[in-house]
Amino acid sequence: MTEVIRVAVAGPFTDALDYRLPVTGPAPVIGARVRVPLGRRNIVGMVTSRPEASDLADDRLRAVTEVLDSAPLLDPATIELIEWAARYYHHPVGEAYLTALPARLRRGQSATPSVETGWRITESGEAAQIDSRSRRAPRQAMLLEALQQSKTLTAVQLAGFSGDARAALKRLVEQGLAETVTAPDYGLLQGLSNEPGAVLNAEQQSSAAAIQPGAGHQAILVDGVTGSGKTEVYLDAIERTLALGRQTLVVVPEIGLTPQLVSRFQQRLAGRIAILHSGLADGERLNAWLAARAGEADVVIGTRSAVFAPLKHPGLIVIDEEHDPSLKQQEGFRYSARDLAVLRGYRLDIPVVLGSATPSLESLANATTGRYQCYPLRQRAGDARPPSLQLLDMRGEPTRDGLSQPLLDRVRGHLDAGGQALLFLNRRGFAPTLICHECGWLAECDRCDARYTYHRGRRRLHCHHCDRERPIPHHCPSCGSVDLRALGLGTERIEAALTDAFPDTPPVRIDRDSTRRRGSFEQAMRQARDGETRLILGTQMLAKGHHLPAVTLVAIIDADQGLFGADFRAPERLAQQIVQVAGRAGRADRPGEVVIQTHHPEHPLLQQLLHGGYSAFARTALAEREAAGLPPARAMALIRAEATARDAPNAFLQAAMQQTPGDAAIERLGPYPAPMERRAGRHRAQLMLLADSRNSLQTFLSRWLPGLSRIPEARQVRWSVDVDPVEAL
Repeated sequence: MTEVIRVAVAGPFTDALDYRLPVTGPAPVIGARVRVPLGRRNIVGMVTSRPEASDLADDRLRAVTEVLDSAPLLDPATIELIEWAARYYHHPVGEAYLTALPARLRRGQSATPSVETGWRITESGEAAQIDSRSRRAPRQAMLLEALQQSKTLTAVQLAGFSGDARAALKRLVEQGLAETVTAPDYGLLQGLSNEPGAVLNAEQQSSAAAIQPGAGHQAILVDGVTGSGKTEVYLDAIERTLALGRQTLVVVPEIGLTPQLVSRFQQRLAGRIAILHSGLADGERLNAWLAARAGEADVVIGTRSAVFAPLKHPGLIVIDEEHDPSLKQQEGFRYSARDLAVLRGYRLDIPVVLGSATPSLESLANATTGRYQCYPLRQRAGDARPPSLQLLDMRGEPTRDGLSQPLLDRVRGHLDAGGQALLFLNRRGFAPTLICHECGWLAECDRCDARYTYHRGRRRLHCHHCDRERPIPHHCPSCGSVDLRALGLGTERIEAALTDAFPDTPPVRIDRDSTRRRGSFEQAMRQARDGETRLILGTQMLAKGHHLPAVTLVAIIDADQGLFGADFRAPERLAQQIVQVAGRAGRADRPGEVVIQTHHPEHPLLQQLLHGGYSAFARTALAEREAAGLPPARAMALIRAEATARDAPNAFLQAAMQQTPGDAAIERLGPYPAPMERRAGRHRAQLMLLADSRNSLQTFLSRWLPGLSRIPEARQVRWSVDVDPVEAL
């Protein structure tokens, strides 16, 4: 009988594919990579199982070309997590496996870390006399003395010696007084443990005491207002996890939050820290991944895909800013790192801590039903007091490029008092629209149902949806007029207005345009934290997780843009954004003030935030979702289709509707055009499915989706399924 292995490969394959074992050499083990033929190519795949037999005839089975790993790269628990996620999100299993691997491993490169060269003292070196060579070979004597004291020297330590220290060491090696050694270099950061832990207040103590590493699985929601010291609770739990010899995985939503968190962890913890995110070079990311797998990293801090990082000694998982939509992958394998982290913790029988100042409605619903334990932190750490919140009615108010005089007066008052002012506008560029004053022509993207954003600094029009750019026209393409005007507000425009209003206090702008250069974001945030700049302007990059102790005023320039969004989650996103950015004010011993400019001060959402805070908003929003039959009260999936032909997506979804199983438990809405119907030259439509339980929805999708590719209309479209979508657009 032909011996068979099952290999997960990239491609539109629901299941792994069967291959014959290689003709020579050892058989690959489950969890190892192999190179296999697929069509005319040889590609990298992951061995998932060894079935007793294949459904394919022997003459149709192709043989494994090369075995890349002699030992498993992935442990059984990680394999089970990946396969469960592929089934739940209805994504090809091979692509799910490749998502979990660093780029170098996906390309078939060696699963070995970088190598660090060092030097070690020998027995002869231990016995050698320093004085006898100090005059004729002073540099050798200095290095020999250092080796006798520390026993080893690394290349980093060697760089601290003057002169040609490497040549001197070479002489010591030739004399048998030292020897060259090599060791894996995982690129880990060593915790300094320089700072004692903060004295926890009563609320923090209660939250920290609830987290019990080593005592089994718990899902704990730390619902803490901004500045309440959630990170101190995490650190307390991580220290106790390290004491047990176990690893901690910390997942953050964005790369921008990583440096600040790493610095704080490094100052407090004694363990070794690995960093995992897409901003690293391929070699650095591989080293960190291998360190987590080998148990060399005590703490692994990473973004979304780090949820799949293999851990040799798992002990604790922390999800920071658990409400953030960036934790859900929006393209390809559409998994939720937050939800998978909770599942992973359950299967590994370890605690999972979810923290946020503005918890998602899904997490609050889980806390209400008892799936999560919830510990509120309502007291700011230290002597910090909650900022005062005020709505500034803009109706009839004269403005200077979006800045009202009362707001400018408040900014000036805080600057004069020695404070910092942070102004928030979640719209980059100079203006969202370029318009002809004569005929009303608008600069519209010819590939999207959207307008170009005017970037004055680069003299370009830029579509933020498809990334197309074009130069600024010299005259109106419609009527020939040269009177083209910027309409609306962007961070560039506010920066110019602030520069005019406060010439002696130049603002620093922090958005995707101003921080494109490597290290520029970290530099700008350091200037803001250290008080080098006193006027800060930015987008949502500033809204979460950053500690800016000198900020005494936060101004939200335009709160209205999120009040009337088409997505049913728009109010939740706006409330979270307002509360998060408002939380940057008054985090030290000086009182903070938050001013929100709006043309709708009577809007219920703003009134709830003003008088009851985020918790009051969340209670109302949960009740509204329950009444409307929307998540988290019900389970949801979206089927999206897109094509260059206008009618093709709708035709495919209509045909797909005809194939749906007769299940009364599933509510079908659509098909209907996507809110932005045309994007990047492709027309889009979608179909919404709702069910009272996830099991009902999963059963329905498992029966229905496999047949959709066989629909004739499927050849004209690209289609995808999004389970538990965080955006209904």
